[in-house]
Amino acid sequence: MFCDQCGSQLDTSQQFCSRCGKEIRGVVSFPGRQQGRVASHIRMLGILWLALSAFDAVSGVVCLILANSIFSVRGPEGVPEFLHPLMTAIGIFSLVKAAVGFCAGWGLLNRQPWARMLAVVVGVVSLFFHFPFGTALGIYTLWVLLPAGADEEYEKYQRAGAA
Repeated sequence: MFCDQCGSQLDTSQQFCSRCGKEIRGVVSFPGRQQGRVASHIRMLGILWLALSAFDAVSGVVCLILANSIFSVRGPEGVPEFLHPLMTAIGIFSLVKAAVGFCAGWGLLNRQPWARMLAVVVGVVSLFFHFPFGTALGIYTLWVLLPAGADEEYEKYQRAGAA
């Protein structure tokens, strides 16, 4: 036990701090076990992946609609021909990224064993292909799920949810 004013070590039977003289009123207890970093951030991480994936899905659908209407091969004069396949590819990539992000978010919220690694992979991809929100979420994902010991903490968190 330590004095909360000066930091000196105290015996359990002491009533006053021998260094600063502050009265010791009793032992401070905490109501429960503290959660680890992974357990305290995993729900927010899952929700953010679902939200970002919804935006990816919307942007993918919009790109496909634009590719097949405005930028189609039979579109207006003066529209370059390469825009149709480019917009189609961007739309498909966004939809695939949205589907994988939905899986990662759902898996994190449901404590699936494969979700941690999937979220790390999608986080790395989002660092580069979804500026600025995907970059921020990718950094947050890597900060929560990648450090040493995070895999063991995630497994404990997953087993606690399964029990």
